[in-house]
Amino acid sequence: MKRVSILSLHLGYGGIEKSIVALANLLSSNYKVEIVCIYKLYEKEAFKVNDNVKVKYLINSNLPKKVEEYKLLFFKHHFIKLTKRLFKDYFLKLKFITFFKDAFGGIGMYHKRAKVMKNYIKNSNADIIISSRTFLNEWLSNCAKEDVLTIGWEHNHYHNDMKYAIDVVRSCKNLDYFVLVSNDLYEFYNKKLAGYNCRCVYIPNVLDSFPDKCAPLVEKRLVSVGRLSKEKGYIDLLGLYNILVKDHPDWTLDIVGYGPEKERLEEYIMAHNLSDKVILHGYQGKEYIDKLLNKSSIYLMTSYTESFGIVLIEAMSHGLPCIAFSSAEGARELIDSGRTGYLINNRNNRAYIKKVEDLMNDIEARKRIGHESRKNVKKYNGEEVVKLWYKIMEKK
Repeated sequence: MKRVSILSLHLGYGGIEKSIVALANLLSSNYKVEIVCIYKLYEKEAFKVNDNVKVKYLINSNLPKKVEEYKLLFFKHHFIKLTKRLFKDYFLKLKFITFFKDAFGGIGMYHKRAKVMKNYIKNSNADIIISSRTFLNEWLSNCAKEDVLTIGWEHNHYHNDMKYAIDVVRSCKNLDYFVLVSNDLYEFYNKKLAGYNCRCVYIPNVLDSFPDKCAPLVEKRLVSVGRLSKEKGYIDLLGLYNILVKDHPDWTLDIVGYGPEKERLEEYIMAHNLSDKVILHGYQGKEYIDKLLNKSSIYLMTSYTESFGIVLIEAMSHGLPCIAFSSAEGARELIDSGRTGYLINNRNNRAYIKKVEDLMNDIEARKRIGHESRKNVKKYNGEEVVKLWYKIMEKK
């Protein structure tokens, strides 16, 4: 039986981590699978890992979450936001000594993570190694043994950030395969990697389970699930709902997720007297989310960017009609506007509100679109998606 290693930063909460666990679980029926993480953020993995999947942590001491957030802001060139965060977390509170301790600790941890992961790759007995992030692609390219099948796996959309796209191309050009989770990403990187040995392949993310029943769509509940971060547009969603609720006071809004925008959302809800209309559920597990989706009637997405949109296919699998802005690239691939949901161009708020109201006022339209969306996402079930992985993993 072949050995497969999937390289991960951690196994905390996040779309990438959820996809890694889903793939590992699927592959474990035919391969010996190990997920190799740099950091251990929590005592228990955020998502259910099959018993026959091994999880290995290279650094058992937890990375300070603040350090990881600051590093992410730095590499995304959000320097003003980074400065504000540092000022708020340290200097405003006169925590100068703590700042230097965390800064030096973060730098030391950054170098340590490169050393331990490179060492793992060099000495791994895996037949196939799958990388899940750009910097891991680079280490995999440089350190893997010659007979190892190397696969990069890109989850993020470059969203017109060409510096990021160039870094991605540079990181994976010497790998055997580069897996993209959307057709849009495949077409883009396939052109960029022309002339290199690395072969691009489109494999969508997987719907890890398919509900037995379709949601009834009778309750007056709007729902959205995702990380509470700026790019997900949840402040925009609250603004849209604040307009909708004036004419539709019996419709409520459920938001599931956790992230840096939580406090800002809470302040908006309080300032606009929406506390009895909007529920922030925080982070919740799959069973909780499935129950909530099943008693909701319309799924709303307001993301500025979205590479694939796992939450969309989960909502669709429950038969929910979905509405999203077309700026969310992944939504453009998943929603056939007018048939399986609605795509709103140019982030036009009035058009978005109009489509929500159309569905609020027409249960038959909700059911018709929900039925089509549920039928459409069956192609993302595990049995179908894993065949695409087998196809490349058995070529070498």
